[in-house]
Amino acid sequence: MKLTNLPQRSCVICRAQKNKNELLRIVKNKDNIVKVDERGKESGRGAYICYNLECLEKAKKSKRIEKSLETPISEEIYSQIENIIKKQSGGDVIG
Repeated sequence: MKLTNLPQRSCVICRAQKNKNELLRIVKNKDNIVKVDERGKESGRGAYICYNLECLEKAKKSKRIEKSLETPISEEIYSQIENIIKKQSGGDVIG
C-alpha cells in the first residue's frame, strides 16, 4: 500500500504543524473580502488556525491573522470562526 504525503500547514498562532485538513483556513480573496474557508478550496491568500478557542483568543489579541492576510478582520468573521470551532469539537471545546 502506497503512503501519500498530506499537505502540511502551520497554525499562524501557535505554529503547530498539522495536516491541512486539521486546520481551519481563513482566506482573503482578490476583492479583499475575508471569509472562513471550511473546505480549503477558495482562491486567495490564506491563513490557518487550529480548531481550538485558545488559538482564537490569541488571534484576536495579537491580530496575527489580520497581519497574515494584510487586512482587518471583522468581529463577524471571528464569531463565525468561534462557531465552527465549537461545532467541530462537538461541545468538547479546547481552550
